[in-house]
Amino acid sequence: MIFIPVIFLLVGLVIGLLLLPPLKGVAGTYLALACLAGLDSLLGGVRASLESKFHADVLVTGFVFNTMIAFGLGWLGDQIGLNLFLAAALVLGTRIFTNLSLIRRYALTRISDALARRRLQRQEANKPE
Repeated sequence: MIFIPVIFLLVGLVIGLLLLPPLKGVAGTYLALACLAGLDSLLGGVRASLESKFHADVLVTGFVFNTMIAFGLGWLGDQIGLNLFLAAALVLGTRIFTNLSLIRRYALTRISDALARRRLQRQEANKPE
C-alpha cells in the first residue's frame, strides 16, 4: 500500500521521458521546482504513512501548496532579478533528504525488529520443556 505513490511516480517518469521532449529555459526550471515540491510531498506522505499519521487531505493540500509556493518563489525571483530557484531547491532538497533518512531509519528499525522477533521465536521453539 505504501509503495503505490512510488509506483505511480515511476510510471509518470517513464511516460514523461518517452512522450515529451526535454523542456529548456524558464519552463524547464519551473517544472524542476514543481517536481521537487511534488517529490517532497510524496516522501512526506510515505513518512507519515510509516509513522501511522497519514491523512490524504494533508498530502493533497501539501502537494498543491508546496508546488504553488515553489512556483511563486521562482516567478518572484524572475521578476526581481534574483535567483530564488536556488533557495527553493535548497529548502526542498533538504526536506527530501530529511524525509528519505527518516524513511530509511524507520525501515531499518522494522527489519531489525522483525529479525529479533524471529530469533526469539526460534529460541522458544528450540527450548526444551
